[in-house]
Amino acid sequence: MKPTIMSLGNLRDLYQQVILERYKSPKHRGVTDPVHRRQRGHNPSCGDTIELTVQLNEAGDRIADVKFQGEGCAISMASVDLMAEAMRGKSLEEALEMVQRFQNMMKGEAEFPKAQRKLNVMQGVAQFPVRIKCANLCWHTLKAAIEASANSDANGFVSNENE
Repeated sequence: MKPTIMSLGNLRDLYQQVILERYKSPKHRGVTDPVHRRQRGHNPSCGDTIELTVQLNEAGDRIADVKFQGEGCAISMASVDLMAEAMRGKSLEEALEMVQRFQNMMKGEAEFPKAQRKLNVMQGVAQFPVRIKCANLCWHTLKAAIEASANSDANGFVSNENE
């Protein structure tokens, strides 16, 4: 049997399907229990607003869970849901490396390895520069949450307007 080769059109359709599925039925909506980090993010150009909560392991050096609340376009909601799933079990250092890799992917400069290939579904967004901020919002917000101290005030919003 010959291996099936996916055409670019079929691949684009698959990406769009995954984005729509995650938008309609997110798996990580809610609030972690307990909440060790909380950060809000806003994308003024599209109106996306999210609030991330992060639960850390007992040692405080690994992400046990990430959940989100908020509203936004399909791209921002799919991105945050995929990101929340990918972050479980990651060290804070690994998480920050993944943030950088995602931002590089949005510039067409990187992609995720096989173990995290679900995140590559967002690569198609890079073809639409105006939508990159939508995909990046949750990643900026997570970075701010990780870099914040446990006692910091997260009442302010992280904005990616100057991206």
